[in-house]
Amino acid sequence: MSVPRIPLSVAGPGWRGWLIWGVGVAAYMLAVVNRSSLSAVGVDAAERFGADAATLSLFAVVQLAVYGGMQIPIGLLLDRYGARPIITIGMLLMAAGQLTLAFSPSVGVAIVARMLLGAGDAAVFPAVLRLVATWFPAQRAPLMSQMTGLVGQAGQLLALAPLAALLHATSWEVVFGGIAGLCVLFGILVYVVVRNHPPEVGADVSVDTHTGAIQVVRSSIDTGVGIRAAWAHPGTRLAFWSHFTAPFAGTAFVLLWGMPFLTAGEGLDKGHAAGILSTYVLIGMVLGPVMGDLSRRVPHLRSRALVLPAIAVQAVAWIVVIAWPGLAPLWLLYGLAFALAMGGPASMIAFDHARTHNPAHRLSTATGITNVGGFLAALVAIFAIGVALDLQGAGTPSTYRLDAFRLAFLTQFPLWILGWTFIVIERRKTRVLIGMDEPRRPRRAPSGS
Repeated sequence: MSVPRIPLSVAGPGWRGWLIWGVGVAAYMLAVVNRSSLSAVGVDAAERFGADAATLSLFAVVQLAVYGGMQIPIGLLLDRYGARPIITIGMLLMAAGQLTLAFSPSVGVAIVARMLLGAGDAAVFPAVLRLVATWFPAQRAPLMSQMTGLVGQAGQLLALAPLAALLHATSWEVVFGGIAGLCVLFGILVYVVVRNHPPEVGADVSVDTHTGAIQVVRSSIDTGVGIRAAWAHPGTRLAFWSHFTAPFAGTAFVLLWGMPFLTAGEGLDKGHAAGILSTYVLIGMVLGPVMGDLSRRVPHLRSRALVLPAIAVQAVAWIVVIAWPGLAPLWLLYGLAFALAMGGPASMIAFDHARTHNPAHRLSTATGITNVGGFLAALVAIFAIGVALDLQGAGTPSTYRLDAFRLAFLTQFPLWILGWTFIVIERRKTRVLIGMDEPRRPRRAPSGS
């Protein structure tokens, strides 16, 4: 049996590799625009559909639920079919979702539209990471993954003030129908330009970024056995709870509740509110490489030195904002955005845990399990905030008020406490398993009792 020659393990990708990555990362940026498209127009959506806070939160909840639920299946499909068809199908699903939302006559149809959007969005980021693994040398993979995340997250900036301004200058149908058209165009572009692997490589591969070892992977490896084996390792569970706990507050803020809170609650105009949300995105982009480099430098202190402090800073920032008498000053709201921005880069450390503690043939499964954590926590937080607003009689744009938002945001704290507890537990188990800590000895019963 001949083994395909794989020169990319030592050589650069060439212009074609950069072109393919460029198209892929542009598609990911558009996916982020789609994901965040309700963040700046949440109040408009509530008015258009006559939705209360709990119903409005369902738009984001079902989108995130489908996104999270698709992570492991997407990993298996990528192993079998490669990135090109998966990204293409993802773009077409997002186009269908946005077109449905553009002309949706009711809340029920709009929720179905967001489900289609979540399914399409779920396909793009892991597929672009697969392109990085197959087209770039193993030594460059960590840097290229960071660059992919940075460039892609710029889509959040496009989904804030520009999208809201376009909506108010045109119409709901024009904005979301236009996004759907862009998704179709990018689906065609991906299908024409992107290839799963270089022509001199005979199969799609998985690259171990530590050793540079290259393995041909088939989805038959990652069955339910692989899922159970991945979850059985405390390092995977540590990754899951890290990704569960660190980013959900920022996701809930920027994806849905930040704009209503800042405008209807804190009384800011949309320009200032969009500036705060944009600061969240920009700070996250700046902190990403910093957190990545620190994670590389202190691999055995990632949770204690990076993840847990990032969680604590977010919780403290929210306590200060919630307890502030009257309207919070602008500097404090920018400080809140800075604190929440720490969660995204800190959550990426979870994927370092998943990669470190799982063999190459189980990596896509472990990564999928990890990714589920963050979106599970985010959908719970988004829905809990909406329900809390409704229970206080502040569930519509005309009844939003600051004291109701403050109590609603307190629903995030049980999630932080739960996640923090399991991070500490699984960190201890992981360190014992790999021999870094001694197991706790059971206490001996007192004699003569």
